[in-house]
Amino acid sequence: LFPVLVALYEEPEKPNSALDFLKHHLGASAPENPEIEALRLEAAEMKEKYEAVLEENKKLKSKLAQYEPPQEEKRGE
Repeated sequence: LFPVLVALYEEPEKPNSALDFLKHHLGASAPENPEIEALRLEAAEMKEKYEAVLEENKKLKSKLAQYEPPQEEKRGE
């Protein structure tokens, strides 16, 4: 960390954000790990599948409701 702070001090044109400068020089802004990108892609795919399953569930419940008697009739029997 100290060498990065020295580099910031010695920088002739000071950056607008010292925090961004530190992140850049400490490697925080380095390209993403391919494994992380693969996990992000997998998470996005899982979210799409989840949304599709929710929609299918909604449609199936709607179909099922057509064949089931209303709740009030079930209680009266």
